[in-house]
Amino acid sequence: MTVRQAHRPTARLLIVGPQGSGKGTQGVRIAESYGIPVVSTGDIFRANIKEGTALGQQVTAILDKGDLVPDELTSEIVRDRLSQDDAQNGFLLDGYPRNTAQVAHLDAFLEGRGEALDAVILLDVPREESIARLTLRAAEQGRSDDTDEAIAHRLDIYEKETAPIIELYSSRGIVDRIDGVGSLEEITERIAAALAARGLRSAASAV
Repeated sequence: MTVRQAHRPTARLLIVGPQGSGKGTQGVRIAESYGIPVVSTGDIFRANIKEGTALGQQVTAILDKGDLVPDELTSEIVRDRLSQDDAQNGFLLDGYPRNTAQVAHLDAFLEGRGEALDAVILLDVPREESIARLTLRAAEQGRSDDTDEAIAHRLDIYEKETAPIIELYSSRGIVDRIDGVGSLEEITERIAAALAARGLRSAASAV
């Protein structure tokens, strides 16, 4: 028991990709294999929307316009979540940071704890594929933020603001570019192989 705890794996990860890339699904899969929590700004926001909180109402108005939640509000929420006990041994970020300003916020927070990201998982998905997936999701779930105009607007924002963080993280040598087209299993295997190549062991392999 004590041996297992001593060799408990740690992984501080970020998964990045355009809306419709499947990063939410893959993030959950990877986080489960490493025994770390997914910290998804989208999930946090949607939970507040469902509960009808003040934050939820504020976020709804923003998302319905196809815009993204302001950096200051997002960073505050993420810092609070990463300070919770279950994230002390690692985490997988999904949806944050989404631009270079948020990268600076995250760097400052992690440096204050003597930590840094271990890897950035980039899911490469063509724009046409992202649009097709989001359009299908809108039809299936009836999400108010998945109108054609909102989808195009969010992809434009991603390409202009979020894509540059890849160049920044690439300069640190921590980006793993993964082909995001294929079956769920194929993509998960590609991610796992890339992380293993960095010496990041899953919870199962550490037992």
